[in-house]
This record gives sequence, C-alpha cells and structure tokens, in this order.
Amino acid sequence: MAVPPGLSVVIVGGLHADARKAAVAQLLADVPGSVALHHDLATAAAGTVVRTVRDATGILDAGEAPLVNDCACCALREDLVPELERLAEAGRTPLAVVELWDSVEPKAMAEVVTAGGLTVTGVITAVDPALVLPYLGNGDDLADGGLAAAATDQRTVADTFARQLEYAPVLAIAESPEADDEDRELLAQMHPTARRVPIGHGDPAGAPEFDAFAQGTAGGLTVPPPRRRPSSPLAEAALAGFDVESAASAQHPACALFPAEADAHGVSTLVWQQRRPFHPERLYAALEDLTCAAARSRGRFWLADKPDTLFHWDAAGGALCVESVGPWLASLPDAAWEMVPPVRRAAAALDWHPEHGDRGQHLVFTSPGLDRDGLERLLESCLLTDAEYAAGRDAWQRLPHAFDTLLEV
Repeated sequence: MAVPPGLSVVIVGGLHADARKAAVAQLLADVPGSVALHHDLATAAAGTVVRTVRDATGILDAGEAPLVNDCACCALREDLVPELERLAEAGRTPLAVVELWDSVEPKAMAEVVTAGGLTVTGVITAVDPALVLPYLGNGDDLADGGLAAAATDQRTVADTFARQLEYAPVLAIAESPEADDEDRELLAQMHPTARRVPIGHGDPAGAPEFDAFAQGTAGGLTVPPPRRRPSSPLAEAALAGFDVESAASAQHPACALFPAEADAHGVSTLVWQQRRPFHPERLYAALEDLTCAAARSRGRFWLADKPDTLFHWDAAGGALCVESVGPWLASLPDAAWEMVPPVRRAAAALDWHPEHGDRGQHLVFTSPGLDRDGLERLLESCLLTDAEYAAGRDAWQRLPHAFDTLLEV
C-alpha cells in the first residue's frame, strides 16, 4: 500500500530510559501535532506487546500485539509499520516519534520503517553521560536484567549500548549533575562525528514558528502552505534527514568511520594499524588481555592462516565478538567488484597496499586510563615475526587454526 507523503518519522532509542523519555517528551512539546509510538516489550512474558500512542497531553490510544514466533521484537516489527501507515493516511501528524524499548537497537527499526515506504528523518540515541562507563563495563546478559527482546537474545548490556550509541548520528544528552569531564570525553571519543544535543536547552516549547509567506492564491497560482520550523535543536535534528544505507556503511567494519587518535581528560583512543597479518595462535592467547584493555574496542583484522577473510573485532564490557564478514576485496576476481558497494570500493582504494591490497589491521581502543604503550607492545607481539612473514602464504596457512573453535568453523 502506498503511503501518503507528509509524515516524518524519528527513532529515539537508548538503554538510558530516563534520558530517552526526556528526549521524547521534548520532541512532543517542541513539534505541535506530533505523536509518540511505544511498544513495551516488558509484557512479552504474558504473550503480548503493549502499544501506546500519545501526544504531549497524554495517551491517545493503546492496544496489544501478539508475539510472533515467541519473539517480542518480531511483534514490534510486524505492528510498527501498520501503525505508522495509519498515522500517515490520517494526515494530521507531522512527526511520529518512535520511542524504542530499552534494548531495541535503532539500526533494525530504521531499516524496517524505511523498507515499509516511510520516511525516517532522524535517529537519536538518548544518553546520560554519567552512565556511559558503567554501561560499557556491564557484561551481563540482557536476559539477566529482564531486557532481552526474545528468548534467544544473547546480547549483553555493554555491546547493545555501544551499538545504540554508535549508530545514531544524533545523541540527545541529558543534564546529569553526576557527570564529569571524563564521562563527557569518553562519550565524545566513542562517537566523535555525532551531533550532540543537550536535552532541556534551546527555545522553549510553544506556538510553532512559520516561514514568512501566507497561504492562498496569487495571480492564479497556489501559494504553498506555511512550513513549520522546528523550535529547538533537538527538533531540528529529528527532521534533518537520515540515510539508512549510509548509516549501515558507517558501521560495516570494512568501511566504518572509526574514531581518530585522542587523549584528553584522562580518556584515550589508540588507533592501531599494521599491514602484517596476525599469528593466529599468539593472537588467540592474547584475546582476554586485549579485550579487557579498554572499555570499548572495535575494528577489522586479518589472520595469516585465513588471508582472504576479513574479520570484525567488537568488544565491550569485557566480552569480545569476533566474526567473519566476508572476503577482503583483494581476494575477489575483478568481475566481482561490480557487486561491491561503491563506498567500500572507495574506502579500499584510499588505503590500498601494493602487495596486500585492502588487507590490514585497523583496531581502535577507547578507555579512561588506557595503557597505550603496553597495549601497542601486546598487539605487536601477536603479529608474524620477520622470519614467519618471509616464509610466505603457503607456510602461513599451515599455522595452527586457533580461531576455528571461536568461529565455529
């Protein structure tokens, strides 16, 4: 069904529930006629997901959606787009604020809404700066805190929070008396390209502002209706525009926009890049120390025994996820390059090596009190030695396949 134009959708998420609710409340106050949709997944144990629709004055509608395959998050996906379509067809709502439940990640929902033919104009993660380090250090399973979105959900608090934070181009920052310079610096270094908008600042909510032209006719031509301008920086960010494909590319390890080197207020970011491959056995032995060396680390790497495979490094809360994300471009035949997204080809071209192509180590570690020298020494010790490197690829592939168990090969 074609969706009539006119409805903008902004997605607001985050495990910091108080900050998220404050951001939603401000949007409802700042954009007259806007409504918020929220699916409460906490009721999933009873077999349903509770949906509420509200505006700045209170709840307008409530209902239930049954679980889909015993999955609360699946029920949210099935129910969300029809509700947004209903709002679009009514034509009375300029902005739908989709307030995600605590552990729901914005990437999946932005892609669902866009695939449904609706226009996502913003993705916002709400953050309390004082809680960034505690959440990054929380390796508990979501299920232990009643935050799992499905019975099979094996995510942790730390990795879920990190993805929520790093995907959104806009961070709504709650006022937090407990936050200090170190907390704010950690947030800035984790996502340096994000637009950070304080919640509770800007112009007060009130009557909407309009462009300076009147609605009507002139000389037989219809003059467009006045365009409502956002009354706060947060509302501006919600309506600024959002590209799902670009956002996904920015998270893919092959072309991700990783943070740059930084060191301020006791927080450091180490960017470690090398061309030589890792020795699989030595790297595997060092995984625990590397994972615990920083509050957050991520990147891409290659192993000598698997030279054609690009591996993704994703660590938070003392837990590490390593996975294969396909081949390096250098391992593909020329004809296959046409099937690779242009953004990835461009990223590879910027850092192409005459011998290894786009293969390389690019790992980024961010943390208060980071031991940069010790971390660099440990990483260097995991690379092939001069003699091992000189032995060549045939010898490399006979090295112990230490990661096979971890990768469930």
